[in-house]
Amino acid sequence: GMKINRVAISVGLCWVMLSACAGSSSKDSSSTPTTATDSPMETTAPPVDTTIQSTRLLVLVTNDDGIGAAGIDAVVNELTKDPDLDVVVWAPATNQSGTADKTTPGGLPGVAATTASGVAGYSVAGFPADSVNAALAANVIPDVVISGINAGQNIGPFVKISGTVGAAATATRLGYWALAVSQGIAETPAFETAAPLVAEWLAKHKQDIVDKKPARLFNLNVPTCASGSLRPLTSAPPAADF
Repeated sequence: GMKINRVAISVGLCWVMLSACAGSSSKDSSSTPTTATDSPMETTAPPVDTTIQSTRLLVLVTNDDGIGAAGIDAVVNELTKDPDLDVVVWAPATNQSGTADKTTPGGLPGVAATTASGVAGYSVAGFPADSVNAALAANVIPDVVISGINAGQNIGPFVKISGTVGAAATATRLGYWALAVSQGIAETPAFETAAPLVAEWLAKHKQDIVDKKPARLFNLNVPTCASGSLRPLTSAPPAADF
């Protein structure tokens, strides 16, 4: 049977998930009006830290559903909207769900391929972790690795066998910040809801990534809500079972 390094996958995993779908409700869109004060005006503007705005990140995107899957296409197109991100795609040639962090001895090369909407990248005829290793072997030096968006949530025991998480865990063990992201299972997963949350995660952790803080592994799960809206983000350790 397939040998899975279960301990290695779970070490350092920060479980991040959107807890559930909430019922439809209208949010108060009003804002507090700005009021004038009698404070003296500044004659010299204070210095502005533009480090984050001026620093580019190289984002390596992979998945376990294959380079032609809808989920990876959604997140790639979302991230390429940000001019401060350089996005490269290295993903399995075919669906490799459930292969954890399995790799092919000796490694595998990448072959020019595209995502569903035609974004150029490379496909690897192996496992998700092979795709990460192949990119690194081709002298891709990412600042951060995004794995997903997977079709179907990766929670509880699925974390240990998920190729999506396995690819991210492989990157983290090699010293890179990584995010595994999955969309709640549905006939038509709402990838458009998870993709912007990936961009938000990058913005939140960008300075730590730029500062070369110790690598961390995150697992983000976003439900596909048939109606209503998403509840706030919550964090929890991975459950051993359901």
